[in-house]
Amino acid sequence: MSHSAGLKLRSVFANLAPSVAALAVASIVGLLVIAMAGHSPFEAARIMLQAGFGDRHAVTESLLKAVPLLFTGLAVTVAFRAGIWNIGADGQFMIGALAATYLGVHIQWTSPGAAFVSMSLAAFLAGSVWSGIASALREWRHVSEVISTIMLNLIALQLVSFMVHGPLQEAAGTYPQSDRLPEMVRLARWIPGTRLHSGFFLGLFLCVGVWLLLFRTPPGFRIRAIGQNPEAARYAGMSVRRTAVTAMLLSGGLAGLGGYVEIAGVTYRLYENISPGYGFTAIAVALLGRLHPLAMIPAALLFGGLESATRALQRTMGISPVLAEIIQALVILIVVGFESRRVRRWLAKWTVFFRQP
Repeated sequence: MSHSAGLKLRSVFANLAPSVAALAVASIVGLLVIAMAGHSPFEAARIMLQAGFGDRHAVTESLLKAVPLLFTGLAVTVAFRAGIWNIGADGQFMIGALAATYLGVHIQWTSPGAAFVSMSLAAFLAGSVWSGIASALREWRHVSEVISTIMLNLIALQLVSFMVHGPLQEAAGTYPQSDRLPEMVRLARWIPGTRLHSGFFLGLFLCVGVWLLLFRTPPGFRIRAIGQNPEAARYAGMSVRRTAVTAMLLSGGLAGLGGYVEIAGVTYRLYENISPGYGFTAIAVALLGRLHPLAMIPAALLFGGLESATRALQRTMGISPVLAEIIQALVILIVVGFESRRVRRWLAKWTVFFRQP
């Protein structure tokens, strides 16, 4: 092995160490919580592995649940790379789903291709507009994007609720939900007998596309530069404000696109709480993936498998849904906690042998 290849391998190991350690600690803590609740942790581990990745059906269900996390994880990654704390991917996801549903049920579509392009573009633009509000407040009124995006999440939730109780409510008027999308505008299922749809492959394509954008193009370099040191980027002649706004618009668009994929590929209709918190879980996905677009794929798959696994625990072992949510929350908390500087410094001492002497 060449010297440069060895250095690169050591760097990869060192970068992966926090994520691997976080997963290991989260797994141990989760099993301890299950044991404290009076259940066998070994049986729970077996069920979770089987439910998440045990057979073709389990794998495709985990992939399906990973799809919205791919889009929202990418959204968070782009914003974080620019030094922007976009906590609003959840709201942008819902607004994208709302825009796509409105077009889907109000237009008489004659071509699946036209429906795909129009609905996906509408969702992307709607998500961009929603994140653009927070970006404008940040750049021109110096409002923290953390506060504004959280508030916009609540506004998006209430807006969706208003629409499904009013203008977008199903014709029967029975439930607070929209009419089902026509067959023509739904995303195709790729594997017979499963629910895995073509939105998964769109997510993979976007992971590669965002990787190329961030690491192989000048705009991507500017995004990363202002995220690491905005003053140095400004001194180098970069427009920090323009780049930050661009990154935020792209971030919101990716989350909004995820809303379209969920509507057209899984639910086929809009309803309240269409997102169970994808935008918040996406933060843990992005951090677990070390803010690398390609690493979003295994990170999202792990969290998709965790969702399938916790549901299986409820069905087979009678574990309370509250306990399942506690396990998921612990995983997210530990993953985020391992990003702290103190923990990373501690891990650096243990991974020093991966680096050049």
